[in-house]
Amino acid sequence: MNLFNVENKVVLITGGGGVLGGNMAEYLLGQGAIVVILDYKDEIVDAAINNLKKINANVAGFVCNAMDESSLKETSDKIIDKFGKIDVLINAAGGNMPGATIAENQTIFDVNIDHFKKVVDLNLFGSILPSLIFGKEMVKSKQGVIINISSMTAQSAITRVVGYSASKAAIDNYTKWLAVELALKFGEGLRVNAIAPGFFIGNQNRDLLIDKETGNYTDRGDTIIRNTPMKRFGETDELNGSIHYLISDASKFVTGIVVPIDGGFSAFSGV
Repeated sequence: MNLFNVENKVVLITGGGGVLGGNMAEYLLGQGAIVVILDYKDEIVDAAINNLKKINANVAGFVCNAMDESSLKETSDKIIDKFGKIDVLINAAGGNMPGATIAENQTIFDVNIDHFKKVVDLNLFGSILPSLIFGKEMVKSKQGVIINISSMTAQSAITRVVGYSASKAAIDNYTKWLAVELALKFGEGLRVNAIAPGFFIGNQNRDLLIDKETGNYTDRGDTIIRNTPMKRFGETDELNGSIHYLISDASKFVTGIVVPIDGGFSAFSGV
């Protein structure tokens, strides 16, 4: 028996048209999973599907707003009609906004509360609502896995990114809470876990970490590297091994955990 077999599992990925979700989709398709891309714009979904079909034809996509209950319900019905089940939900939709980040010449008192609220809505409720809607289908079959995306910013006070940090800290708690709730009330077949990426260079944080003019690390980038024992930033595909483990039967007695994928950042005291 192959404990890591994920063939024919129907895997939903919110934010599947993004860099993080898209990379997971490519990997899981290569492992034989049936991947369903969910994103909020037609052009994003279409581009993702066209790219992924080059790897494997077992892919579908739906325009879906992860923060809109009616959109999620409608999409859930379409997925059940097409595939008959939902095995895995990966809540990869998320992000940040400039006003929820404290600039170097600002303090917390300069934060844009409206942006702060929107970031919390996106990262927290953009994971809660899909979990509730798609989780109902998992409950019907008494089996399913939900994976949330946390962050190193949830576990330590990482300066400047106050809105993002608060929302990801809430994700940690919600992951544990939902894991307990589902196992106690619906059985051992329902599992909820999260991964907590360390520092990966992406479009949203590139300017914070890399100097545009020189191509060298910024002071912030240098600080992160000094506090990461592996002395480098992560690569997006380095998340896939943990995702694979958490959605497979290899982890069927694992629920309610947050897995750091951070090059040792969370273990290092800086001394």
